[in-house]
Amino acid sequence: MISEKQSPQKSIFKNPFVYSSLLLLIVAGYVGWIIFSRHQDTRAYEQRAADAQAKKQHEQDQAAIEQLGGNELAIQMLYATPRIRRGETAQVCYGVANAKSVTLEPETSKVWPSHNLCVDVKPAKTITYTLTATAADGKTVSQQVTVEVH
Repeated sequence: MISEKQSPQKSIFKNPFVYSSLLLLIVAGYVGWIIFSRHQDTRAYEQRAADAQAKKQHEQDQAAIEQLGGNELAIQMLYATPRIRRGETAQVCYGVANAKSVTLEPETSKVWPSHNLCVDVKPAKTITYTLTATAADGKTVSQQVTVEVH
């Protein structure tokens, strides 16, 4: 038998680097989780605030429509930012009278009957938006506006 001197193998659990690395990994995971959860909470809060603002605006618009009265379905105004650069945001603004419902195609965000409402749009290419207002009796009127993207 040949006897060779072998150094005794150290257990991995006796290496302080393992514990330090494990502690740093746990701390990094905890901090990452905190940042992620706060980001999610912030996004949810901002969405609730935007929804509340849209609901309030909708209620104010409905009250104004009822006060102004009239009996002729009409699109009183429709305009948009004429030209934007790719990636920029434009606005499409409209006003209708005596409409029961309103649609903006292609759909960008929720719209409703209003005498003065602007919605943000972010087209990737030149696009024509069509506003259609529908009266309670089913009669419709439409108009178009184009946003050029350079």
